Amino acid sequence: MQPDFFDNRAKIVKDDLVANIAAGDRVAMAASVFSMYAYQELATQLEGIDELRFVFTSQAFTKQRPAREKREFYIPRLSREQGLCGTDFEIKLRNELTQKAVATECADWIRRKARFRSFEGEGRMSGFLDVEKTEDNVAYMPFDGFTTRKLGCDNSAETPDVTMRLDASQSRALLKQFNAAWDSGELHDVTDAVIDGITAMYQENAPEPIYYMALYRIFSEFLDDVSEDVLPNEGLGFRESLIWNKLYDFQKDAALAIINKLEIYNGCILADSVGLGKTFTALAVIKYYESRNKDVLVLCPKKLRDNWITYNSNVVNNPIAGDRLQYDVLYHTDLSRTRGTSETGLPLDRLNWGAYGLVVIDESRNFRNGGDSASEDRMNRYQLLMEKVIKQGVKTKVLMLSATPVNNRFRDLRNQLALAYWGDPTGWSEKLRLENDIETVFRNAQTVYARWSKLSAEQRTTHALTDMLDYDFFEVLDQVTVARSRKHIQRYYDMSAIGPFPKRLPPISKRPKLSTLENAINYREIYEELDSLVTAAVNAQSP
Repeated sequence: MQPDFFDNRAKIVKDDLVANIAAGDRVAMAASVFSMYAYQELATQLEGIDELRFVFTSQAFTKQRPAREKREFYIPRLSREQGLCGTDFEIKLRNELTQKAVATECADWIRRKARFRSFEGEGRMSGFLDVEKTEDNVAYMPFDGFTTRKLGCDNSAETPDVTMRLDASQSRALLKQFNAAWDSGELHDVTDAVIDGITAMYQENAPEPIYYMALYRIFSEFLDDVSEDVLPNEGLGFRESLIWNKLYDFQKDAALAIINKLEIYNGCILADSVGLGKTFTALAVIKYYESRNKDVLVLCPKKLRDNWITYNSNVVNNPIAGDRLQYDVLYHTDLSRTRGTSETGLPLDRLNWGAYGLVVIDESRNFRNGGDSASEDRMNRYQLLMEKVIKQGVKTKVLMLSATPVNNRFRDLRNQLALAYWGDPTGWSEKLRLENDIETVFRNAQTVYARWSKLSAEQRTTHALTDMLDYDFFEVLDQVTVARSRKHIQRYYDMSAIGPFPKRLPPISKRPKLSTLENAINYREIYEELDSLVTAAVNAQSP
C-alpha cells in the first residue's frame, strides 16, 4: 500500500480519520498540542474507541518548567498547555462562546477514555497519530498537533499542511516506538493536569478576581513606582487631627493625592472649582507637613489675610484651634519688601526665608508671568520667591491653589509649575516620563491653542482642542494637578454626606425710579437734557 497524501485542501485528514476510526480501536498519538476543538470534530468516532494514549512530544504540564514571567505575551513552550482551550488558529471557534459545553464534554471523555503523559527531561519523539485496529494499523505523520488546523477543518494557514497516511508495516513500527517510550519510565503522567486545564473553561468563577486582575493589569506600572517614601506616613497620626475629620471624602482624597505628588515632584496645583473648599484641603496638607516638623509659609493676597490668619490663631471662631497650626502668613507683595514688618507681624529684614519646607501659594495665578516682567536692575515677586524661598536653605515643596491657573496662555501654567522644579526642567521631565522636555510640551501646547483659537465657532470646541493636544501635555496635568468640578464630585462621591451644592439664581433686573414724587424728572429726561446742551470750549491760558 503506497502512502496517501493529504494537503488539507482537496483532501483533508479529518475525512480519512472518520472513515478509519471504528468502535473498539485504540489510538496512540504523539504531538505537541491537544485541543478540545479538535476533539469536538472527531467526538463521535473517539467516543467509540477503547483508549487514547497521548504523549506530549516536549515538556508540558511538568513540574520542572520555569516560573511564569511577569510580562508574558507569547512563550512557545507554554502555548502547548494553553492550546488545550484552542490554539491561535482557533480564535474564531473560541469567539463562538461554546467553550463551556465543549470543555465539559471533552473533560468527561478524557476521564473515561484517555491518558496523557509528557517528557520530564530532554526526551523527544516525532509527532504522529496511530489507529490500532484488530487487523491492519493506520498511521499519519507528520502530526505535530491535534488541532483543527491539522485535521484540515481550518484552512487559514497560508501554506498547505501536508500529512501522509502510512501503510500497516510502517504504522506498526511507529507504534512499537511509541510503546517503548510509553513504558520506559521517562514519561510523567499529566492526565489530571490536562483535565484541570480543560475544566477551568467551565468552572464558575466569582467576578471579583477578574475585576482585581483587570485593575492590576491597568495599574501595575503605577504600583511598581509606589513606595513608602512617597505615601503619607500614617504613623504621624494626621488622620486624627481636627482638620482631617472636618473634610469631606473628596477633600480627603485630594489631600492624600497632593501629599503624594509633593513627595514625588516637589510641587502640585490644586485647581478645584470655586466652592469646593481648597483652603480646608490645603490646611490638611499643612497639618501633615507640620507633623513632620516642616516650617510652612502661606503666601496670599491681602484680601484673603483674615481667611488664613483665623486658622492658625487662638480665636473663638477658629474651628480647628486644637490642631495648633503654626504656619506663617505673608502677602504676595511682601516678597518685594526688604525692610519693616509685615501686617501679620513678621520682621521682613530678619526673616529666614530658606527655612520653609512647604510653601502654599493662594491665588497662584498671580505668579503666572514668571520672570517676564522683571527689569535688569530689579527682580519681580516670582523671581524673588524662587531665589529667596525655594532655592535657598532646605528643600522646598510648593502647593499652589487656584481655580483658574491658566489665564489666556499655557505658559501661565508652565510658569507656576516651574516653581516646583526650581526652574530646572531636566530632572522633572524624566520623573514625568515625557517624550519631550517640559518646555517643549508647553510650547507645543501653546502652538496648538493658537491654531485652535483661529477655527470657526462651530469647530472651536473643547473636544477639538483635547484631540489636537499632545499626550505629554495631559500626562503633565495628570501627574502634578488636582482639579475637580462640581459635576465630578456629584458623579463619583456620595452626595448624601456632602449635601446639595448651592444653586446660582438668575439675576433679577430692576429699574427703580429716581424719585417717588409725582411728575419728578427721570433718568431718561436727564440724559436728554444733558445731550441737548452745547458747551463752549474753554482755553485756559496762563497769564
